[in-house]
Amino acid sequence: MILAIDQGTTGTRAVIVDRRGRFIASAYREHAQHFPHPGWVEHDALEIRDSVRRTIRQAMAMAGIRPAALAAVGITNQRETVVAWDRNTGRPVAPAIVWQCRRTVERCADLSRDGWGPVLRRRTGLTIDAYFSATKMEWILRHVPAARSLARGDRLAFGTIDSWVLWNLTGGRVHATDFTNASRTMLFDIHRRRWDPRLLRAFGVPRSALPEVRPSSGTFGSWGGVPIAGIAGDQQAALFGQLGASPGSLKNTYGTGCFLLLNTGARAIASRGGLLTTLACGPRGEPVYALEGSVFIGGAAVQWLRDALRLIGKSRDSESLSRAAPPHHGVVVVPAFVGLGAPYWRGEARGAIFGLTRGSDRAVFARATLESIAHQVTDVLEAMRRDARIPIRELRVDGGACANNFLMQLQADLAGVKVERPANVESTVLGAAFLAGLGSGFWRSLGDLAHLRRTERRFDPSMGRREREDRRVRWRAAVAAVLHFADRTGKVYGAN
Repeated sequence: MILAIDQGTTGTRAVIVDRRGRFIASAYREHAQHFPHPGWVEHDALEIRDSVRRTIRQAMAMAGIRPAALAAVGITNQRETVVAWDRNTGRPVAPAIVWQCRRTVERCADLSRDGWGPVLRRRTGLTIDAYFSATKMEWILRHVPAARSLARGDRLAFGTIDSWVLWNLTGGRVHATDFTNASRTMLFDIHRRRWDPRLLRAFGVPRSALPEVRPSSGTFGSWGGVPIAGIAGDQQAALFGQLGASPGSLKNTYGTGCFLLLNTGARAIASRGGLLTTLACGPRGEPVYALEGSVFIGGAAVQWLRDALRLIGKSRDSESLSRAAPPHHGVVVVPAFVGLGAPYWRGEARGAIFGLTRGSDRAVFARATLESIAHQVTDVLEAMRRDARIPIRELRVDGGACANNFLMQLQADLAGVKVERPANVESTVLGAAFLAGLGSGFWRSLGDLAHLRRTERRFDPSMGRREREDRRVRWRAAVAAVLHFADRTGKVYGAN
């Protein structure tokens, strides 16, 4: 069997997967989210380490197996989040800075004004944004004296969460990452497939602090004698778990955010529509190119309804409540709580609600919030159509929020595409298992996996073209108003 570890933004999952792709056991543990200042988001790296250990033990106990029963271990992770630690002691020198954190927004604005945008786009495929890892590493080096001291003695280790998990599973023997995670740092040349010396100098990040970069499927070390044979960032792992290893494959994951990946194979497409060019996994786990659109607030918008506004008791209540709202309610929610991602890339934007009347009740708020998720995904799909110049007729979906049938039908209607949901929506952890299984010889090729994926339901567009465009016009007007407000106020909340 395969042990697959999914270290995500809100928690850690460990799953035991058999040769038929079935989940034999699954354990999950949440970890705390820390918000020390407005716009800042941090994690305790030691709590993450401990959650990995505990979920592994729990999953193996549930399955009734010992490590000797495992063929390999696979790891997938929240991307861009940065951990800095002491190589000698293995102790973090600062809280992990999470991908959602906006503390370096002003630094990113300075980089843009100084003309770094084209250089970074050309070399890394990324746009300048606090989302990525480089300015997080730079911030730690500038604000944490212990990090600077360790860097001078070549004792500092930087890593995304996969590297941190790998380091701990191997007892500090391996400091490595894969191409997909490296491609999200804003320090990695995706064409030459190496850490870029010019960018390392620009951000002051020593090469000695960074991990070795390896293919996503292969040997990364061992845990208790079991090979760790697969690593990929969560979105690339989800694409692989959907068997999207060939050019033209497209998926969207509805998690805390929404993340669309379109596999473009050997062709690196430079986006003109605000998308990213990044690295994904080919049939053997080798690096290939992909277009990506990242929506910062997806399922987190439903959590906002639940936790901040307290309009629903549980996230799943949003579906039944939304069905009670009139379809032509007129309210538009733009959930730019931590800025707007693709295709806008406006970190200073903040959320807004338009079209309120006395009749705007809980049901209307719930429906408008679900609509906002589908609208944001449609924005990215439209940009992908323009950039890739290929017809997009089907969207494969996964992630927790895709269980919401009302949201999936909204998505099909607003995007005008078929939405296909697999029987197993845990594509991210399944992708980690597939990569590890291929890297260890547990499965011989991607062809062995084709029969393991089954479709649970398809959602066909049912909304008329005129109504769809009317709704899209209202959405674009609301986004334009949010951007106008950001331009006029000039205030960046949560930056330091």
